Amino acid sequence: MRAFLDTSVLVSTFYGDHQYHEPSKNLFLRFDKTEVCCAAHSLAEVYSTLTGMPGTHRVSGDEALLFLGNIRERLTLIALNSNEYFKAVEVSSACGITGGGIYDAILGFCALKAEAESLYTWNLKDFRRLGPEIAQRVKTP
Repeated sequence: MRAFLDTSVLVSTFYGDHQYHEPSKNLFLRFDKTEVCCAAHSLAEVYSTLTGMPGTHRVSGDEALLFLGNIRERLTLIALNSNEYFKAVEVSSACGITGGGIYDAILGFCALKAEAESLYTWNLKDFRRLGPEIAQRVKTP
């Protein structure tokens, strides 16, 4: 797999007025489904973000589901099994990752599982702290 997109890239793809919309959208459209993926967990994160935004940026569940459908059409979804989840938590603990950082670790381990060459994110710092195997793949779109 050539590319893995994290949730920050997917959310930026959705919002046309987002500061990172153009590079995110271009990346989202650049590859075909055999070359690009995201974590299955990102579907929940994207839904939560889009439907939980304040003010005019909040969208309905139906609108969010339309975008999730686009994600499923264009990207291969990668999920961890129970042993892989435990390993992600175990490695995260050893790296000093606490709190919500575990969700970045889950995405990072999905990128490893997919053998992605690049993990694209707008949150470089969050992924670079997950160890060298993940950090060496981290890029912005």
